[in-house]
Amino acid sequence: MEREPEDVLGAVGARLRALRRERGLTLAGLAEVTAVSESTLSRLESGQRRPALDLLLPLARLYGVPLDDLVGAPRTGDPRIHLKPIRRFGMVFVPLSRRPGGMQAFKMIIPASPNLREPTPQTHEGFEWLYILSGRLRLLLGERELTLTPGEVAEFDTTLPHWLGSADGGAVEALILFGPQGARAHLRVTPDRAPQYRDGQ
Repeated sequence: MEREPEDVLGAVGARLRALRRERGLTLAGLAEVTAVSESTLSRLESGQRRPALDLLLPLARLYGVPLDDLVGAPRTGDPRIHLKPIRRFGMVFVPLSRRPGGMQAFKMIIPASPNLREPTPQTHEGFEWLYILSGRLRLLLGERELTLTPGEVAEFDTTLPHWLGSADGGAVEALILFGPQGARAHLRVTPDRAPQYRDGQ
């Protein structure tokens, strides 16, 4: 059963409020970055202001969500998600998350190559968590050099000089979580199943 247009539009305010709170924004802060007045934003969220395209577009852009999600439009057409790979430093990064800010997820692919890449360590703000899916990853982290194999995990502060590459010239695939400075992944286990460590760890 199709919903009436008024019902669809009436639910927009609640979504806008939930998105703003999820992002940790105040109405004043949101007004500052969108150039939409605080009173207009308040009326939008309370349902007292009819949502118009010129108001919804900057909000959808800021929250990193499709306009259809913002208004609760039904899914139609092709259900596939078309991800846009990013090519950088000879590697391919496929974004798995869409909202800006907070934790970002990527699939990283290092293509096979007969010539091993020359390390060029980089530094930047943030914290990174790696899970190796296939291949052998060479990780340079400060003065340390590690080789990670499928199933192994590493996490590090990206303000340390670091570099990722293939350890043997073969292809490498990994999942990456990248978050703001101070954000870390936390392992939770049940009391009767403590994590197992290899000797020396």
